[in-house]
Amino acid sequence: MNENQISRIVIGCAFKVHSELGPGLLEHAYEECLYYELCQQGLNVNKQQALPLMYNEVKLEAGYRVDLLVENKLVIEIKSVEALNDLHLAQIITYLRLSKCKLGLLINFNVRNLKNGIKRVANGM
Repeated sequence: MNENQISRIVIGCAFKVHSELGPGLLEHAYEECLYYELCQQGLNVNKQQALPLMYNEVKLEAGYRVDLLVENKLVIEIKSVEALNDLHLAQIITYLRLSKCKLGLLINFNVRNLKNGIKRVANGM
């Protein structure tokens, strides 16, 4: 399965979670529910996957953690904020670079209509 096929499944699951829960909960609640839905789809999903930072050929544990990593190909960063901003975008771009993944989804569940809360981000590697 490629990144685009995975992202379609993830977006479908995110819509299911959002329609059940609605906006206004903490990020962790959405993360757990989306994790459950993705596992139900038979996808390999890692929660809070540590991403080490390589500096001068030294592996540093800098504390970076991606919310969900699907099939080791797609990074999902979950938010529950009033609005996404440049800092959120920079965060997922960093996670894409560190994980060497090509595609990420930045999902803000704190919106009335989830289609307005999903941003696809490609890694320019």
